[in-house]
Amino acid sequence: MGLIRAAASAFGGAMADQWLEVIEPDEMDQDVVFTQGVLVSNKRSSNTKGTSGIVTDGSIVHVYENQFMLLVDGGKVVDYSADPGYFTIDNKSAPSMFNGNFKDSLKEAWGRIRFGGVPSNKLQVFYINLQEIKGIKFGTRNPINYYDNFYQAELFVRAHGTYSIRIENPLKFYSEVISKSASRVKISEINDQYLDEFLDALQSSINGLSIEGERISFLASKSRELSKYMANTLDDDWTQNRGFEVVSVGIASISYDETSQKLINMRNEGAMLSDPTIREGFVQGSIARGFEKAGENTGGQGGFIGMNLANNSASSFAGSFSESNRQQAAQNTQSSAPAPTGATWTCSCGSVNPDSAKFCPSCGLPRPAAAAKLFCAECGSEIAPDAKFCPNCGNKL
Repeated sequence: MGLIRAAASAFGGAMADQWLEVIEPDEMDQDVVFTQGVLVSNKRSSNTKGTSGIVTDGSIVHVYENQFMLLVDGGKVVDYSADPGYFTIDNKSAPSMFNGNFKDSLKEAWGRIRFGGVPSNKLQVFYINLQEIKGIKFGTRNPINYYDNFYQAELFVRAHGTYSIRIENPLKFYSEVISKSASRVKISEINDQYLDEFLDALQSSINGLSIEGERISFLASKSRELSKYMANTLDDDWTQNRGFEVVSVGIASISYDETSQKLINMRNEGAMLSDPTIREGFVQGSIARGFEKAGENTGGQGGFIGMNLANNSASSFAGSFSESNRQQAAQNTQSSAPAPTGATWTCSCGSVNPDSAKFCPSCGLPRPAAAAKLFCAECGSEIAPDAKFCPNCGNKL
């Protein structure tokens, strides 16, 4: 059982009436990797019999560019063609094996899966898509670790994007990937079983970029390097064992886990503060915000203590407030605070405070120092500051 290339002149003359049928590939969209051949009855001939997918001796098979045609008998390949054109099925001829651009690379695979018995009456034609299969989506289920030399830290990222493959050994692909009961296979139907292998290879490839010192933020622009790493990593598993290879990898987005994002933000902030101009602006802004917060604090000096300004005197703090602020504070205290009971002292802002208060809660000024007590030099009795004689012994002061 073999294929004979049909002469182009045969399609317009009397020989066309002798064709039983022409086999064309079924729909082969961008995401279709494998499809069956369908019979197109010869309108010149009265013979319109035939079962869909089953071909007979003398049938014509049409092969398009970037397609690989398989002539299969009971799941076993009896002949193939990687050359585009028209071919006649001939039961009497030996397998022709039109290698096309594959040259001798298919011989080993052919030796393992070729049909060795007598051809049956169940010949079928199938087609494999040799174009680059694009737009295969992937997304990391778990964060991928990446040591970044710039940040000097182990970071964790999630990546999403697409990749593409090309079938490099269609015989190997048919024997190892395609179910023998399948008549049409899309890449999405077989991608799940290889996605874990792809993600493992992606982890290794991304680690390769880490070893080369690439910053993690540059990963999205390293599609070519990732494709090279992926092809090398998956060479044994995919190219050698399954007949297809990774052509390109495109990362659409990269996201960091929460811990990694904090480390990146911290490192970037530190880099900015190493610039004296930026650092000075940052410090001045922090001080200004601190004064603003302290001014809102009814505890007065306590807010400034939090800013390491407690070594300033209470009077200097008082000077930072305008007279209008003091008056407003006094009015608020007098209108809202309950009248104090027991011993009191009166602040210069007008607030009457309990004897136990060391600072005025309205303006933050310290309690005035108590006047020194006077005593008689003769008898030791306490005397009033304005007394001229001791009320106890009459001693003239």
